[in-house]
Amino acid sequence: MSHSGMDHTHHQHHTMATGGAYDVMTFYFGYTNVELLFPGLLINSPGGMVAACIGVFLLAVLYEGLKIGREVLLRRSQVNVRYNSMPLPGADGTVLMETHKTVGYRMLSPAHFLQTLLHIIQVVVSYFLMLVFMTYNGYLCIAVAIGAGMGYFLFSWRKAVVVDITEHCH
Repeated sequence: MSHSGMDHTHHQHHTMATGGAYDVMTFYFGYTNVELLFPGLLINSPGGMVAACIGVFLLAVLYEGLKIGREVLLRRSQVNVRYNSMPLPGADGTVLMETHKTVGYRMLSPAHFLQTLLHIIQVVVSYFLMLVFMTYNGYLCIAVAIGAGMGYFLFSWRKAVVVDITEHCH
């Protein structure tokens, strides 16, 4: 595959491998000629890079919020909950009863359509974040990582608090 006709001016951080057959991506810290996701979105200044990092940070926080938000919505919309018990042999010859929930979820419900829409948004946002990381720009990669960490910090504690203690009483 020849890349001779392609314009690589905005990819100054690429280094050519032996023979020039393909580009090797390396991490770099720069703020000029950084193309971000779309052809017209070009970063050419420190202020532009700061703004891009803030946007990427917020996108990563949103992604983590979407993940946890979908779980919370799913828990709220669960229907037909029944508890099933199954005998399991214990280590000392006794019989233990394992209890678990079976959840019925209606496919044509408004809650399922909402979950589907939110899933599509979550997938698109996750691919955007992956593509931002694949720019190999160190500033943008750090913004993705810190945004994901901040999103987890802000939203995951709610996930840990909502626990059904009856599930662990066997």
